[in-house]
Amino acid sequence: MNIERETPGYLYEAMAEQLAARIRSGELAPNTPLPGENQLAREYGVSLGTARHATRVLRERGLVVTIKSKGTYVTKRDREPPLCLWSAA
Repeated sequence: MNIERETPGYLYEAMAEQLAARIRSGELAPNTPLPGENQLAREYGVSLGTARHATRVLRERGLVVTIKSKGTYVTKRDREPPLCLWSAA
């Protein structure tokens, strides 16, 4: 799989965006494991460090969660963000 860059930037950002698109489309379904970083590096033709950085970006965005000794899993995303029941009035 080739990483397509829409704008100039870091390779890990483009990779993270492509993975995020796969999550949003449902190709990578909620509660399923994300492929391992070694596998992602091979699949995208990048270094292991780039794959790790892309996975970290997905974690920071809340799209995946990593469980030590278990792996990285796609999180369940609600279509609409929850409404705030508390007001600052």
